Amino acid sequence: MFLDAYHALQDGVVRISASQASRFAKEVAGDFNPIHDADARRFCVPGDLLFALVLGYYGVSERMAFRFRGMVGDDVPLVFPEADEGGPLTIADVDGKVYLEVERSGAVIRDAEVVDAFVRRYSAFSGRNFPEFLEPLMRQREMMFNPDRPLVLYDSMAFELKGAVTAGLDMVLETASLDVNGKRGEEWLRFQVVDGDHVVGEGSKKVVISGLQPWDESRMQPFIDDYTARREHFHP
Repeated sequence: MFLDAYHALQDGVVRISASQASRFAKEVAGDFNPIHDADARRFCVPGDLLFALVLGYYGVSERMAFRFRGMVGDDVPLVFPEADEGGPLTIADVDGKVYLEVERSGAVIRDAEVVDAFVRRYSAFSGRNFPEFLEPLMRQREMMFNPDRPLVLYDSMAFELKGAVTAGLDMVLETASLDVNGKRGEEWLRFQVVDGDHVVGEGSKKVVISGLQPWDESRMQPFIDDYTARREHFHP
């Protein structure tokens, strides 16, 4: 699978280097969050890559829910357990520290083309969050994250398929909202899974934003401009 380029499996242990994770974020998800830069001081593996690996190893279940429990650093040895086609999964390191909890049920799709399409389309949708989805929400609420130390973290996602899907599937934003509680924000993206003209599923993604502060155009716009320029000038 194409995910072989973004992780290594040896003796039953999965390892993701900072370089592999950073390339996935940029090449597949279009995500230029500085926390995914290979040389970032607080580097972490993008949640979309962990999500992608779960689908790659276990298939796409009819109903799935993902809860991220910790930030995976460079070359952390992860154990993807042997499992049947149903029931919960826990992704932890060799010392037992849990990073991801997965609930799944229903029929399982293992067709490689469909799984790859689901991974690519969802990751690309998820990677559009900033600035496309989040910036307008922050402007509306007149709040922003700290551009000097952005902490925008993937909390959870879930989806349910309600019809047959093919490699022509895609994700379309349905609604986006931002709840503000002091310096903490919770962003919700609700989306539809479509295949041609048919809606074949629905899902949601939750993002937690720390360090919220009043909107300051003079500080935020340069961050947005730099982020956009990095995306536009990136060449795999």
